[in-house]
Amino acid sequence: MGRNTEIKAKLDSIEAAITELENLSTEGPFVLFQEDTFYNTEKGRLKWRRMPDREELIYYHRPDTAEPCISQYRIVDVSKQSQLKEVLGLALGMKGQVKKKRTLYLVGQTRVHLDEVEGLGSFMELEVVLREDQTEKEGQEIAHTLMKKLGIQEQCLLDSAYIDML
Repeated sequence: MGRNTEIKAKLDSIEAAITELENLSTEGPFVLFQEDTFYNTEKGRLKWRRMPDREELIYYHRPDTAEPCISQYRIVDVSKQSQLKEVLGLALGMKGQVKKKRTLYLVGQTRVHLDEVEGLGSFMELEVVLREDQTEKEGQEIAHTLMKKLGIQEQCLLDSAYIDML
């Protein structure tokens, strides 16, 4: 399973974030249009992500906290499995859908997402992709340092997924 340290924050100004990220990023911006269909699960979250060029089934588990925290995830390419989406809906029940425009920047080992979420507004997500030899604490330190550089205030941090905010 992959793992990263994550935070999510509400943005007042996406333009200000873009200006900072253009100075800090090593790659990007890459614009991605994503539609996530969430399913009812007993633990973690399960979503079917549809993008113009591929589809993925993503399972992830992380605590609902506003602090930088570990998220463990598994991603499976399901581009050729459209009937599977229907079966999952029948078996588990569909929880809801999230549609967003995501602009991705890479800052070192961190994936920075600027998300414009339909019905919710603008957000920033940091995903510090951890190497096998890195600890959760190291990931949190990287996230905190980048939060300071990007001007992300603690009170703007969110403790839930977009699907839970709808």
